[in-house]
Amino acid sequence: MVSRRGFLGGAGLIAGASALAGCSAGENEPDGASISLKGQVVEFDGRHQAGIATPHQANLNLVAFTLRAGVDRAGVTRLMRVWTEDARALCAGETPLGSLEPEMVTSPANLTITCGFGASLFDVTQQVDLRPGWLKPIPEFERDQLRPEWGEADLVLQICSDDPVTLSHATRHMIRSGVDYAATRWVQQGFMNAHGVNETDETPRNLFGQKDGTVNPRTDDEIQQAAWISEGPDWAIDGSCMVVRRIAMNLDEWEILDRPSREVSVGRTLDTGAPLSGGDEFSEADYSARDSYGLPLIDPASHLARSRAPESNPEQVILRRVFNYDLPPDPTSEELSNAGLVFICFQKNPDLQFTPIQQRLDEQDRLNQWITHIGSAVFFIPPGTDPNDSSRDDFWGAGLLL
Repeated sequence: MVSRRGFLGGAGLIAGASALAGCSAGENEPDGASISLKGQVVEFDGRHQAGIATPHQANLNLVAFTLRAGVDRAGVTRLMRVWTEDARALCAGETPLGSLEPEMVTSPANLTITCGFGASLFDVTQQVDLRPGWLKPIPEFERDQLRPEWGEADLVLQICSDDPVTLSHATRHMIRSGVDYAATRWVQQGFMNAHGVNETDETPRNLFGQKDGTVNPRTDDEIQQAAWISEGPDWAIDGSCMVVRRIAMNLDEWEILDRPSREVSVGRTLDTGAPLSGGDEFSEADYSARDSYGLPLIDPASHLARSRAPESNPEQVILRRVFNYDLPPDPTSEELSNAGLVFICFQKNPDLQFTPIQQRLDEQDRLNQWITHIGSAVFFIPPGTDPNDSSRDDFWGAGLLL
């Protein structure tokens, strides 16, 4: 079989255009880069759902749903069976049952599909007594300007891939396959650096130019302590809690600041992400360090200082999985952009982790001048699945729903 590249090269030779064949050889293109990405698959089944501790992909579609009138626990169970089966196939690069588009699924490019249950789903399934105590809206903080269009929902699918075409098709398929049971409430799209731009495990940057996620848990033990539910009913063990915050970033005002002022606000250097007390990105911050005038090198009101867990509450750690968004500006606004973060984080219990962290930041954080929280939602993430393991659920939420 002749590859497309070989065909173009051959055509160039036939036409006498040897230069074209030389260009198609792609001296600046990493050898086999597209092939390696095309074939990269993230295992769908396992102890935990994929898409949580999975390395960051480049593209996100976060889709929230409202269950249709008349859908009950049996209906939710049918939907979860269908969605799990379809997601398992899509993530493996296989055609879901009933799909007429096999050509669209052959390049999963690290596709993951993660499912979550909102607090209201427990009302629909008449299992209110089983709803976790923390599965409720995050308290609205003083600086929040929450918009109802980015609020709570019955269900959520976090769909991520390194290929935007694969992502688009997978999103369309999942929405379509569940259309009889659930209507789309909102979609939040996000992006990070394209596959291969950053080194493996390199901390990505947000649109303020900051390294975003330096203090994220990285080892299996750290992630276990922060994100995976380890106590409670069997149907919740190895699950997690997803908190979604939509954060608008005022790039116009931020860009007025000089670099030293930006670094003081964050508490880190912009180039390396090192704390202003010295060292590299992953050095421990020294909050006692002073400059020649006796002033703290790290401002006590900086984002770094305000977000750190106090010694008395070391459990205040979250697993961040953050994506940028950049939309066309509102024509009625004088702002040059409509940008921000789809801030997703995972934890065992937001009452003990996300909420106290955000409370401190709301009270005082130099970054508050340039960011505004405009959306908020909380979801229970069921544990992973495995139809070949009797100790695991066959489909999302089976232990709860059956």
